[in-house]
Amino acid sequence: MTHHELQPFSVDRPMGGLVRALRPSRWRLALAVVAYVVKDSPVWVIPVVTAAVLDAVVDGGPISEIALYGAIAGGLVLVNYPANLLWVRLYSSTVRDLGVRIRNALAHRLQELTIGYHSRANSSIIQTKVVRDVENVELMMLQGAPPLLSATSTLTSAVIVLSLQLPIALVVFLPVVVLCALLVRWLRSHTESRNETFRRDVEQFSSRVGEMASLLPITRAHGLEPTATSRLVRGAEQVRDSGLNLDIMNGRFNSIAWVSLQLLSIAALVASAIVAVSGLSLVSPGQVVLLSTYFIVVTNAVVGLLSLAPIITRGRESLRSIAEVLEEPDVERNAGKIAPAVVRGAFRFEGVSLTYPEGDAAVNDLDLDIPEGTSVAFVGPSGAGKSTVLNLVLGFARPTAGRILLDGVDTAALDLRAVRRHVSVVPQDSVLFTGSIRDNVTYGMEDVPDDIVRAALADANILDAVESLPDGWNTVVGERGARLSGGQRQRLSIARALIRDPRILLLDEATSALDAESERLVRQALDRLMQGRTTLVVAHRLSTIRSADLIVVLERGRLVERGTHDELVALRGRYARMHAAQAG
Repeated sequence: MTHHELQPFSVDRPMGGLVRALRPSRWRLALAVVAYVVKDSPVWVIPVVTAAVLDAVVDGGPISEIALYGAIAGGLVLVNYPANLLWVRLYSSTVRDLGVRIRNALAHRLQELTIGYHSRANSSIIQTKVVRDVENVELMMLQGAPPLLSATSTLTSAVIVLSLQLPIALVVFLPVVVLCALLVRWLRSHTESRNETFRRDVEQFSSRVGEMASLLPITRAHGLEPTATSRLVRGAEQVRDSGLNLDIMNGRFNSIAWVSLQLLSIAALVASAIVAVSGLSLVSPGQVVLLSTYFIVVTNAVVGLLSLAPIITRGRESLRSIAEVLEEPDVERNAGKIAPAVVRGAFRFEGVSLTYPEGDAAVNDLDLDIPEGTSVAFVGPSGAGKSTVLNLVLGFARPTAGRILLDGVDTAALDLRAVRRHVSVVPQDSVLFTGSIRDNVTYGMEDVPDDIVRAALADANILDAVESLPDGWNTVVGERGARLSGGQRQRLSIARALIRDPRILLLDEATSALDAESERLVRQALDRLMQGRTTLVVAHRLSTIRSADLIVVLERGRLVERGTHDELVALRGRYARMHAAQAG
């Protein structure tokens, strides 16, 4: 099953979505159910055998009959082992496969959702949905199915056997079914909101843990450890309180269920004994034992099932949480659009504006021609819209007015995934993952020859530094490249861009956080990277963009000046004042 087949998951009907997701495995599940019924058959067959043996003893029946009953019971017990293995293999593999498919579906959906969604969502909450919520669904299925099947098969078998041997006893079983239905309905109505509150409190707490980890350097640098700890403690206490409220409700329910069913069991035993002693009905001693045993077995099965109600309710809430991502409509639509095989890198902005839902304009009526192979630098104060222009080029944001053409084609008609294969981005903060230097440089590429990797590292001015490490290219960089300096991480990002030989290059303040020597090395590497490519640069340091073919000055989302460095300095306008301030 592909991730698209999991789309029936629904926030409003989570269990229905689960049933639909299991539909492709229905024959494996059916065979698993048969195996479970066979495995569990001694639970409801042995009481029948016990009753028959007891009646045979009372009647002085032949020993051969008693031996036959014993052989039947022993055979069923021995069959339990292979049947149980078959059940575990079939059912557990189905549940684990479903867990993989759900996580794959979430991973695919998260890749399809827009950058706008990810900027709004919290990464820790997303991680909770992919890890904890899927685990809750697996736990619900693994722990919930055996008691459910046991209670169902035992109750069904008891009804059939009693219908044949003691029809009047069916009247006693009716209150059990009604009571169970009422208890489940009562629990669901009272715990649904509490489960949702608990789930959202856990998500919020995960978010705070993620924030604490990312802010740890700032926290330690300013001596704010007590403040950070108190924020986390408050979140933990909130999770504790909502979890305790849920536990109290579940405990109250379990107690009511156990007391009610035990009273019914005692009543059934006493009633059947009275009927047998008084002679009101032809009830044998064996049938009294059969009825009381069945009632105890059914009662225990139902109590076990009802005790799982918290797990089932929590799993249901986790299904709703998963459906929130799978049903999220903010998806980048690329299906059926043009996938260009060749990208030259010529851009044209025609009256492009981007206005946020709050009413703030990030870019306002931008007209700009960028020929292929040219370098264009965007400068201006913070909030001028420089990085927004790069997001528009990447398709991370879509114009609310106007259009952007790439090689003469409206980007709204292009498959942006195909376009991005011709794009490389070097951000201000280089992003590395835990793995080797080679893995990071060749990320997403397979079977890259060593000479190609070496050339990229050399052109990025980091080959000597890499080869001086004990493990060379196989050196593990640590989480987010923690074992490397800022300049080394940035040059690895440049090597990653170089090895892809992109037609379009986006540099978002790629040198702003570096010292002078690191900036010099990165600058040299960028000069090699930019040759012959359409390059869009966002920079605060004007000294780094003097050689750009075109410099665009933005202010409050509007283009206020354009030209080369010399032209803009001679113009004595905003750029000239910015340049003078930095040079002064």
